[in-house]
Formats: sequence, structure tokens, C-alpha cells
Amino acid sequence: MVAAAEAGEGLKQYYQQHIHDAQLHVRQKTHNLNRLQAQRNDLNSKGIRLLKEELQLLQEPGSYVGEVVKVMGKSKVLVKVHPEGKYVVDIDKNIDITKITPSTRVALKNDSYVLHLVLPSKVDPLVNLMKVEKVPDSTYDMIGGLDQQIKEIKEVIELPIKHPELFESLGIAQPKGVLLYGPPGTGKTLLARENTYHCPRGRALT
Repeated sequence: MVAAAEAGEGLKQYYQQHIHDAQLHVRQKTHNLNRLQAQRNDLNSKGIRLLKEELQLLQEPGSYVGEVVKVMGKSKVLVKVHPEGKYVVDIDKNIDITKITPSTRVALKNDSYVLHLVLPSKVDPLVNLMKVEKVPDSTYDMIGGLDQQIKEIKEVIELPIKHPELFESLGIAQPKGVLLYGPPGTGKTLLARENTYHCPRGRALT
């Protein structure tokens, strides 16, 4: 009888421990579930808010683009809007006044003409295409069969810079540029690169 009672007590403790462990596991899972649900709700609320803000911006009328002519104090600027004219407008409180200088491109609200956005400088894409990122290290000596063309380019591009007095004495205006034309593969781009390498004071064939 004693042995049976001890066995029953041991079995009871065994099951009680397993029940305790299971309850602890359930509490941990419930805690993690509540945490994940809170994170999901927070993300959903943020996402909905951002979508509403984006939708509101899309529904708003377009802004006028203007150019700052003069800064007039800490809250007003004189802006030129093409083709309407010039206006003295208020600056939105969220705009950093230090970023506004003459010639700065800005956006004005459609209804109130309040300056609410500073725009990046406008750059013609063609200008970017014509920029030389690195001066080539190739020379005219690397080109063969274009001696006459090289001579003409030197006379038109380099000579007016190195010897401007020759043009002044003859009363001839300096050439503004050179047009290279011909089928692909005849050396036009190569000539332009070599001219960039040899050309003084940054004047190059473009």
C-alpha cells in the first residue's frame, strides 16, 4: 500500500510539473502573439497614414515653380513666376530660410502662393552629357590618317587661345565651335578626346 501511494504521488508530481511547463509555454506564446499583433497594428496604422498623406498630396493642385529674386526678411521673399510676374510671398514655417538665396528654385502653393518647397537647381540634361568627367590621357600621336583634320582643329580651337593677337590684328572673330561629321568609326569621338587632352585653359571640342 505504501509503495502504491508513493507511486501515485510521484505520478501526480510528474503530471503537475508537465502542466506547469505547458502553462508557462502557453503564456510565453500568448505574450509573443500579443507583441506581434501590436507591431502589426502599429505598422498598419503607419502605412495607412502614409498612404493617406500620399493620396492627399496627389489630390492637391500642382504648385507654381518660381525663382527667388530677393530674400526680404525671415518670412518673406520676392519670387519671379513665369509668365505671371513677381510676387512677395510668405515662407512656410517648415522651410529652412538659410537654404533660400537669390536664383533658388522654389515651389509655391497653388491657392495661397506660400513658398512650401525648395527645389534642386535646374540642369539641362544636355549639359550633363557634354561634361568631361576625366581628362583623357590620349594624344594626337595615337591617331593615324587624320593629319589634315587635326591641323584644322588645332587652328580653330587651340590657336585662338594661344595666340589671340593674330585674330585681333586681322579683325577676325574667334570661331565659336566645330562640327565633326561623318560615318561611324571615322575618328570623331577620338579627335574630341585628344582635343580635350591638348586644349589649354579648359576649352575643349564638344
